[in-house]
Amino acid sequence: MIVDQMIQFIKQLSGRSDGFTSLSSQTDPGKIAYMRDLQRELKTKDVLDIAFDELKVVVFDLETTGFYPYNGDRILSIGAVKMVGDRILEETFYSLVYNDSAPSEEIQRLTGITKDTLKNAATLHDVLKEFYQFIKNDALVAHHANHEKQFMKHATWMALKKSFQHRIIDTSFLTKVADPESRIVTLDECCAHYGITIDKRHHALHDAVATAELWAKCVREIQTLGFSNLKEVYTHIATLK
Repeated sequence: MIVDQMIQFIKQLSGRSDGFTSLSSQTDPGKIAYMRDLQRELKTKDVLDIAFDELKVVVFDLETTGFYPYNGDRILSIGAVKMVGDRILEETFYSLVYNDSAPSEEIQRLTGITKDTLKNAATLHDVLKEFYQFIKNDALVAHHANHEKQFMKHATWMALKKSFQHRIIDTSFLTKVADPESRIVTLDECCAHYGITIDKRHHALHDAVATAELWAKCVREIQTLGFSNLKEVYTHIATLK
């Protein structure tokens, strides 16, 4: 099962990014130039070959109204922190996202986000523009990243009319490689296993910081196993029977 997941993940990561589409829909020359530069960088950068010590990533987390963006669920907040190798930097991003309707009572209890906290927040369009300026061409990291990927794909197209093309690396794969005997799955289980404290669970920035600590611990363990970059890790896993 793990091998099949890793092979699928290698295929996802190995493709070159085509960057953002629909540049012609932009009218600001400065924005067009910025997006074209970002597009070129995304095409040429291959995170799989970069040594772990030099690998720049942005670890991020989304709080959402549910699990299905294509059925109407929305992003409530985005939190992110930058890393180089196993070092967590002080550069962080956090923003609520304006919504004109209240989250469900369950989501309000879970996240503490209410309609009142969202009414003065920036629009999804503006939040995503700022987020992309923050992450630039760095690879993204998230725990069980399919959730974040689906919402980012949907939101980027709906708000900016562009394709989401950033690579997302899933920490859950590295935890399986670093500690194959463990059966940890959720972020709570992983943090408990590695002794990581989450200051405020289900807060996008705090969850992103906890995920960054998890990424850091896994990177250190992977390096002690003799792997120097992601390509070596995924190639090794793909060859296991």
